[in-house]
Amino acid sequence: MNEPDIAFRGVSKTYGDVVAVNRVDLEIPTGAFVSLLGPSGCGKTTSLRIMAGFEHPSEGEVEISGKSVVGVPAYRRPVNMVFQNYALFPHLNVFDNVAFGLRQQSPRPGRSEIEGHVARALELVRLSGYGGRRIWELSGGQQQRVALARALINRPKVLLLDEPLAALDRKLRRDMQIELQNLQNGLGITFVLVTHDQEEALSMSNMVCIMREGRVVQSGSPQSLYDEPVNKYVADFVGRSNFFAGTVLEPGMDGVILKTTAGVILTGRPSVTAKPPRKGDPAVLMVRPELISISAAPTEQEEPRFETRARIKNRIFLGEHTEYLAEAPGLGDILVLAPKKEESGGGGFSAGDDAILGWTDGAALVLADN
Repeated sequence: MNEPDIAFRGVSKTYGDVVAVNRVDLEIPTGAFVSLLGPSGCGKTTSLRIMAGFEHPSEGEVEISGKSVVGVPAYRRPVNMVFQNYALFPHLNVFDNVAFGLRQQSPRPGRSEIEGHVARALELVRLSGYGGRRIWELSGGQQQRVALARALINRPKVLLLDEPLAALDRKLRRDMQIELQNLQNGLGITFVLVTHDQEEALSMSNMVCIMREGRVVQSGSPQSLYDEPVNKYVADFVGRSNFFAGTVLEPGMDGVILKTTAGVILTGRPSVTAKPPRKGDPAVLMVRPELISISAAPTEQEEPRFETRARIKNRIFLGEHTEYLAEAPGLGDILVLAPKKEESGGGGFSAGDDAILGWTDGAALVLADN
């Protein structure tokens, strides 16, 4: 079995009484695109800086390719970092910014060798011919590519990305997300991205680590986190959800019966990633909005399902789907995402209309309410 590119073994980082990272165990596989995802203050940036060598753990072990790097300075580690503000040198042109790392090497490469490496690095990020440009002459996306080229020119084992797309507009962010994916696939090196943007993490990564209060709450593939969150926190952070709080009446691996605070009886399945709920436990039943049907009359299906009458409060047309917010007795507001093909020709519902909302027992997930 291959050693992970980066491993945390019980890593903690404290600043006085503040615990920024709290006993984290984490393995980042070779060649993976990993995102550390969480709200501000969850410890994701501190974890990235520990990987880079800009911070050192208060406790625990940090390994790169199976070797401890605790106490090893940043410049001696086989990693490079792209910062949120890119940290480009404004007094240097694009060529000199990209060549900077090579010129710090000992022995220093020759001029022709540096020119060759810079040309290949700029070609890699689609900036061939931009070597003579000044930094202030570039767009935000071009500056981000220069920062990537500078980080990649030394061929690091791991590339660390600290929210590098945060300053870009929505369309450019999407374009650069695709660029980063293509770059990572082409190079085959490990990327570790820090972000608070769930869409960015889910769309770019093959492994996501959800962090909270200095800990990794759950890690896995984007699909596994979306389909099988370990608790309400993860479900709420990854994607959009409807939650109905209550108490477990009857636990079971095939189905969990929950009674909401308003007395409504609901049935769902337990998450395969979480401990099975026990009778009397506080819990929530979660249903993703795209798994909820909306119709004018009750449906006839053999599969066990829940249905409720509701009144439409808002309707937002979003092109490929329509977003409804409906209010159901005893359940409150329910968000529904209806695909366009299901509304073709019918015009859908309008605010004030009555509708039937429903979902199958398999679409509902019972989670710990923590």
